Amino acid sequence: MCVLPCFVHCVSEICFIPLNTEKQRGRYAALAIAAVVIVLGIPLWWKTTETYRAWLPFSQINELDSLQLQLSVEVEVVLSRGTLSPEQQKKVPLSQTREQEHQIDAKTVLRYRYETKYRTATIMEEDALNQPSAQEADLSLHMLSESACGSVVVYIIPETSTLLPADVKVYVGQRRTALLRAALFEGTAGLKEVLSTLEPQVKQVVDTMSFSHQDILAALSDRIRVGQVSKESLADSMRAIKSSPGYEITFSLLNPDPKSHSLHWDIEGAVNSYIQPLLDKLNPIANFSVDSQILYYAVLGVNPRFDNSVSAYTLNADSLAHVINPVEARLGSNAASSNPVLNFLLYVPDAQHSPLFIRDHSKREIPSNAFHSPRWGGIMVYNVNDMYGPEAEFPVDINISMSKVMGVFLAQLRLMLGVQKTQPPPGFVLQSAGSEGLADWELDRLMWSRSVENIATASTTITSLAQLLDQISNIVINDNIAQQVSSAVTSLQAAVAELEAGNLAFALQYSREAILASERAFFDPSLLHLLYFPDDQKFAIYIPLFLPMCVPIVLSLLKIANEIRQRRADKLAKKD
Repeated sequence: MCVLPCFVHCVSEICFIPLNTEKQRGRYAALAIAAVVIVLGIPLWWKTTETYRAWLPFSQINELDSLQLQLSVEVEVVLSRGTLSPEQQKKVPLSQTREQEHQIDAKTVLRYRYETKYRTATIMEEDALNQPSAQEADLSLHMLSESACGSVVVYIIPETSTLLPADVKVYVGQRRTALLRAALFEGTAGLKEVLSTLEPQVKQVVDTMSFSHQDILAALSDRIRVGQVSKESLADSMRAIKSSPGYEITFSLLNPDPKSHSLHWDIEGAVNSYIQPLLDKLNPIANFSVDSQILYYAVLGVNPRFDNSVSAYTLNADSLAHVINPVEARLGSNAASSNPVLNFLLYVPDAQHSPLFIRDHSKREIPSNAFHSPRWGGIMVYNVNDMYGPEAEFPVDINISMSKVMGVFLAQLRLMLGVQKTQPPPGFVLQSAGSEGLADWELDRLMWSRSVENIATASTTITSLAQLLDQISNIVINDNIAQQVSSAVTSLQAAVAELEAGNLAFALQYSREAILASERAFFDPSLLHLLYFPDDQKFAIYIPLFLPMCVPIVLSLLKIANEIRQRRADKLAKKD
């Protein structure tokens, strides 16, 4: 109660103005209250009602909008005995660098750097190349030394070598090595001339075992114009599921007629034998979880037609699109995980619609009797009518041949994950992937594509989030969001640097960390707390509270200002 009069009294004494009237006390009281409101009240109100926004590295985020990637590949060319003359061998080892640059658009630049190192084979490598077959030589070379992830090693063998058949020019093994038959020794030709003759052949091998320009463009299909990607690469990209830190794989056995068929499948053993080796090798790409289920009375969404010419029921390619939706409703949801789900369904037709065959657009039966849906999964029809006779007692116990089923599902899984079938040039032989289901160089090609795709996706997510936060200033930016954004930016910079250095494994790891951090920040629920509470609504709420208090103060200040102007006018009139 006594604070305001004391404050007014102090002000009057400082200004040497006597307080002798009640009118003057009211005048100075209004000035004191206005001063407190302006100096203390308004800043305090503004500070306590402002939106908390943690600091974000906007300058570094803006740099991510222009994607400039350099992919570096280490190529080692090993020249075996009989490919060089003694004079030429004295000039080895040496190295050469080849670079390519592609300006995709105003914001995307791709650079490819191939560093080729030439050397002669060691004694142990010469012994490995003297094996009876190329498969044994490839295994022996792998036992000597393991090549770095993303690299390519090409062993040059003489044209007279019996390691490869006469019609085979290049043999690509399961690892990161290839055998190239070449006639290099030509009298007194210099080493540079020999290597220049060899360079196009080595380039052809590297293009087969490493990434291609179209693979990288397909990985950037969400960022660049679709017209720049070839139809084959775009089709492969649309078929494969988008890059994700993890995937859920579900195997389902559909038994529409349990009264006729009692089905048994060793799914656990089949997964351990056929699928798990591939998933273990794909562990650097993503995390996988596998489950299985048996669904009874699950029928297809279409009725197959009976074909008298083959005495069987058929499903045409045009009707396959209508099969998935009714079946998908029975598969359950992936509510327990946010990872994409890959569904693989084994359908055993009921006795009334058996046998059942799938036909393509040319009305020809598909040998695997299966089809796949891009980015969803695959369905295989398994006929069992020939496993029991007409006098069999129902339900018939049927053991499903898992080797036949898993061979189809394994091929579909490779397509879903982006492992594309390589079309080798003439004279090339590619060794089968074996029990692992994936060769090392195939894994490298997938890692190149996924690293670039992760970098592009994470950079787009972070730049979009930064633009959103910059345009809407009242969105709260908590410390955890700022931490995730900073972590994503740091991981992106590290991934780009590792790609440039040729460290593919580290580049993929950092790109996975970047996409995880960027998605956590972008989909954080705290970003929506004040999204629909803009500044005009804030003023609409507080003005009814402050207006009754501010009106008397403003009127008093206006009155004081009018009195001051009147007093100055009177003084001027007296002087005149």
